[in-house]
Amino acid sequence: MVKTIAIVIALVVVSAVFSPTVSAQQYPNVANVKAFTAGANFMSLPGYLRYLVHQKTGQWLTLFEAARVVKQQTGQ
Repeated sequence: MVKTIAIVIALVVVSAVFSPTVSAQQYPNVANVKAFTAGANFMSLPGYLRYLVHQKTGQWLTLFEAARVVKQQTGQ
């Protein structure tokens, strides 16, 4: 039983370390999209970026991270 628990813990740690993440260079560029238009699916730019990343990776960016990326992409 202890051995099984140790294996499960090891698998959780390994999966956390090697989980796929999106680097800043792989984020979709939303700088040329106008917020709250059909081009952004009527979403804010951070919301639209979160949606695009989720569609691509199955993982959600935090709103803070998405806002940071949009600010960086738009040069603000």
